[in-house]
Amino acid sequence: MVALDRGARRGESPAILRALLTGLRAVEGPEVSAGVGLAVGAFGAAANRPRQLAEMPSFAGDLLDPAQSHGDVLVQIAGERAGDIAEAVYRLLADASEWRVRWRIDGFRAANRVEDGRGLARNPFHFTEGFGNPAGERETAERALVRAGQGEPDWAVGGSYQVVRVIRFATELWDKDSVPEQERIIGRRRDGRWLDGAPSDEEPNFAADPKGRLTPLASHVRLAAPDRRNPPPLVRRSYSYDWGDGDNGLVFSCFQRDLAQGFEAVQKRLEGEAMAKYLLTTGGGYFFVPPPGDAWLDAVAPV
Repeated sequence: MVALDRGARRGESPAILRALLTGLRAVEGPEVSAGVGLAVGAFGAAANRPRQLAEMPSFAGDLLDPAQSHGDVLVQIAGERAGDIAEAVYRLLADASEWRVRWRIDGFRAANRVEDGRGLARNPFHFTEGFGNPAGERETAERALVRAGQGEPDWAVGGSYQVVRVIRFATELWDKDSVPEQERIIGRRRDGRWLDGAPSDEEPNFAADPKGRLTPLASHVRLAAPDRRNPPPLVRRSYSYDWGDGDNGLVFSCFQRDLAQGFEAVQKRLEGEAMAKYLLTTGGGYFFVPPPGDAWLDAVAPV
């Protein structure tokens, strides 16, 4: 992920945004895919801006570094091989002299795989995540994509709000805890099974455990999704990072059609969770991923 700010030619933002999109398409190919997210600074007219798009606030426990947060545009380039990704990023930035890199981060997905239609990976705390995502395209779209009638600009229908959070993990402290204690903090087994014995692809019966004897009330999964029959309306696609010298963690990324009902509702419930002392969010931002095609460019960056 690379967050960019417009340079000296801010008054020419429509032209340089279109040029950036042209550059993105030029680096795409069989080896890499590329996408873009628009932040508040990408919009010249508030009337054209998605109604919930704002600068990401600082939540309880955050210590946001301005040098690792926000930006006008977020570019994400993904692929199977690090060398292909690095070459694509180099080519893109070499031709994007009108833009200034605000922050960038390289991520990876350990033990990356698909099971029952869900993309799974192992995070730096040794737990497999992704089980909470929908398994089918229809439910994924229902959670992630803006629909007509939401009060959003017409051009935004079919797009998605993306939240990125750079979260540093206290892995040395975490690894001092026993595996059973870690599982009670998370609320799942390392392999995804529920603490009440339910398999990973079924729903636990939290109602039968009102005092949190099996799954603690302050566990991550129980606070994030207290009613598993009505999961949070968001889709996660996160990556691990490792900058060395003990600085490693998660590039949390999620997509939703409604920020308030999706990420923000979950984040507020997580205040005071048992895992909080092992986490420190240092960066990221709010972005809007436009719908496929070019029609949105005419609204956001008119000629």
